[in-house]
Amino acid sequence: MKLNILNLILEAGWVVKFVLALLILLSIVSWGIILLKIQVLRRARKNSDRFLEYFWNQRNMDVAFRTSEELGVCPVAFVFRRGYTELNKVRESTSSKKIELSHTDIEGILENVERALRRSVTSQLTSLERRVAFLATTGSSAPFIGLFGTVWGIMNSFLNIGAQGATNLAVVAPGISEALIATAVGLFAAIPAVIGYNYCVSQIRVLHREMDNFSNDFLNVIKRQLGAN
Repeated sequence: MKLNILNLILEAGWVVKFVLALLILLSIVSWGIILLKIQVLRRARKNSDRFLEYFWNQRNMDVAFRTSEELGVCPVAFVFRRGYTELNKVRESTSSKKIELSHTDIEGILENVERALRRSVTSQLTSLERRVAFLATTGSSAPFIGLFGTVWGIMNSFLNIGAQGATNLAVVAPGISEALIATAVGLFAAIPAVIGYNYCVSQIRVLHREMDNFSNDFLNVIKRQLGAN
């Protein structure tokens, strides 16, 4: 006897059909998020590596700023632009007043730039983590949603067995098969979601470290420049 999944779904009860439809929807959305995030995170890693290499080889912030604007998704370049923009604001205000920076002024500038860098890192993390929580939710809830469909289907099967008064395998097997398909679909939705979630989290963690490291290095560069003045 061949397994006909379509017939099992069509012959299932309305509750099991609803569960299956929900799981299929979760699976489709999860795959869409996974494919989108793989593309975005790979581009972000590639562009960030390109920018870091260019920045440390060039050592010209004005040129690096113009180059960073040409990159697409690039968390490190975004952090640099925010920090450099904040630095330029302070420089313009002090140069217009024609005053020499004191130690207290330099500390204030560094604090302002550090806050700008920290806010930009948080902003980029929020953007990178968008929709990733859906994968975690699908991965953790889909098996239980499928299990609910299975329990409901088996319960109906036993009610039908009681109503017919027959307990042979030919009567029991079709109903249980219809019920178990919900668990199978639940696992089908959950497994890719968990794998996709772990991949996204690991890539975001790497980008987070790169942004933090660059922020610290950028502050040290500014500190040396201001100290030289």
